[in-house]
Amino acid sequence: MADDKLFRLEIISPDRVFYQGDAAMVELTTSEGDVGIYKNHIPMTMIVVPGIVTITEEEGQKKAALHSGFIEVLQDKVTILAELAEWPDEIDLNRAEEARVRAQRRLETADSSMNMIRANMALRKALVRIELAEGKQK
Repeated sequence: MADDKLFRLEIISPDRVFYQGDAAMVELTTSEGDVGIYKNHIPMTMIVVPGIVTITEEEGQKKAALHSGFIEVLQDKVTILAELAEWPDEIDLNRAEEARVRAQRRLETADSSMNMIRANMALRKALVRIELAEGKQK
């Protein structure tokens, strides 16, 4: 792949620089829907929602879980500021399953004091972790 098709990608979370490298494409979920970004994309910012980010490098693809944040797209650089980013081998599948069950239980009880948005977000994060971790095991 020619260097003229690559852009600089950085994914930064509060505790570390999660990823730094050259990518041909990055795909992720935003509040506007799923997006794919190539070099020379129009500049923009978007809100990142929990989902799987796919990074296409010259050598192949890498996948990770992103849990909320912001993305800044420039023509030759993309920066993602994420609340949390995890590689598949960093995810504890049992813990993610327990979080899914807890979130679903909260949503089913749905009493008036329950923060439904927060419960839905917890469920979505758990499902992203499970999807990524189970994909790693196949």
